[in-house]
Amino acid sequence: MKLIYAPTSPFVRKVMVLLHETGQLDAVEIQAVHTTPLAPASEVRASNPLAKIPALERADGPTLYDSRVICAYLDDRFDGGLYAGGWDSKVLEATADGIMEAAVLATYEQRLRAEDMQSPEWIAAQMGKVLGACTALNARWMSHLKGPLDIGHIAVSCALAYVDFRHPNSNWRHGNESLSDWFAEFESRPSMLATRPPAG
Repeated sequence: MKLIYAPTSPFVRKVMVLLHETGQLDAVEIQAVHTTPLAPASEVRASNPLAKIPALERADGPTLYDSRVICAYLDDRFDGGLYAGGWDSKVLEATADGIMEAAVLATYEQRLRAEDMQSPEWIAAQMGKVLGACTALNARWMSHLKGPLDIGHIAVSCALAYVDFRHPNSNWRHGNESLSDWFAEFESRPSMLATRPPAG
């Protein structure tokens, strides 16, 4: 198997953390690419008709894409047990993916559009989604996050790390002290340290 990979993508990082946590990193070849929505890498276009990462090429079937699909496939293949929480785990993963999507869209607006064409209202709307989701996590999901490791933990940690990485002034910790304390502990795990994105 081959994972089409870019180290700054939070969706790619979610897959990588899963591979570390299940001890199966050596089972997947990593192919690093430089890609953007405006100029997708040829390897990305060849693997995913949507020209998005991550994509997982398989010898025994079509390429898989979308991080949720890839994570579920790898967890099943490696018997990782990271979806044992059932629907709660999946809803938590979806919430975290929503944080990632909103934060990535805000990043694109700031980094890929000319400054005079950027929409502060658009950026604020996306960051509002991030902050609303963090409030919901803090209010509703802490008992789950303090339980046994599952895909929800991995997804939430990668989402919050990306917000810190690209939007350090978001102030998501304000009023969400339980979530902040949980994340401070979780991001010290070896899987998170090993997948920390490079600066820039």
